[in-house]
Amino acid sequence: MNLVARPASVRRICLWSLRYVVVAAITAAALSGTPVRADGFDAPTGRVILTVSGNIEKTNENGVLALDQTLLETLPQHEFSTSTIWTEGVITFRGVLLRDLLQAVGSNGGTVVLTALNDYRISVPVADATGAGPMVAYLMNGAPMPVRDKGPIWLVYPYDADPAFRTEQTYARSIWQLDRIEVLD
Repeated sequence: MNLVARPASVRRICLWSLRYVVVAAITAAALSGTPVRADGFDAPTGRVILTVSGNIEKTNENGVLALDQTLLETLPQHEFSTSTIWTEGVITFRGVLLRDLLQAVGSNGGTVVLTALNDYRISVPVADATGAGPMVAYLMNGAPMPVRDKGPIWLVYPYDADPAFRTEQTYARSIWQLDRIEVLD
């Protein structure tokens, strides 16, 4: 038995083992289906239901933040029940408060322009996105909202919580079929 060759053999085995571990780790990351982004948001893996663009710090796809249902669910979740002038009875909405979404994307603007699938647009001052105010809701009574029923996303306010939310201006800002948010200076 050659004692001098043995340490080299052990080193070779260790190097091959290390290479195997590195290759296995890279392969596992590549096959996970969710590429991790350096700025904190993964790339969407499902159908994109909302994009946020403009004066924001965090993006994940071509200069915008593209969000699918899974990515929306990673943000702080809130739920409230309220009646609306467009629905019957009290409805429970679940989603992300607009203020939390703007904070998560690193918003640096003073106004947000919200646009629906039919290109209806409304401007909302960022200052209005405070407290329990507007929610980017994606569940109504525990179920996703189809496009036919104001979905996939509806900007709703807790209308019953405060008379200040029951104004023509607030109703006009309650945009449904929301699919784009642009943060302006």
